[in-house]
Amino acid sequence: MLFGFPITGETVAYFVLALIIITSGVFLMTLRNVMHMALALGGVFLGVAGIFIILGADFVGIVQVMIYAGAITILMVFSLMLTHSRRKTDEEPEAGGLRGTVTFIGVAVVVGAILLVVRKTSWPVSPTALQPFHQSTVLLIADALFHTYTIQFELVSALLTTALVGAVIIARKEEQ
Repeated sequence: MLFGFPITGETVAYFVLALIIITSGVFLMTLRNVMHMALALGGVFLGVAGIFIILGADFVGIVQVMIYAGAITILMVFSLMLTHSRRKTDEEPEAGGLRGTVTFIGVAVVVGAILLVVRKTSWPVSPTALQPFHQSTVLLIADALFHTYTIQFELVSALLTTALVGAVIIARKEEQ
């Protein structure tokens, strides 16, 4: 038993991913270099994708990796590389050891409080265990989009296409 949870592969994977998310989040909040912050945000995105995959939402997890951890993080890094000034300014003071120590103590207190609450709470147990999806979540999403919500899906795609065409027209008018 680990913090009142049975030690299984899923439990260990969850705690490792939670540690990655928390560590990346702390780095995101404490680092001063914007490029390092973007990479820490990528670590948060990857950890969240792992949690989705553990929960059985494989489609959402893979989309999280492709769109957020991949495309958004790379877009942020490229935009920072293209727009960030290369000059070093002396206006920003260097972060001292006291700030890091206080941050570490604060994070340790918050994590300890959360673990204490989780451990002391009596969680209701369902008489029936959760069954995994009988199909792939991709098939379930496709069935919902193309059978149950076909009209709504088509209306949203038409709206997005109209918005894209409108954006191109507005951009061309500003060019001329």
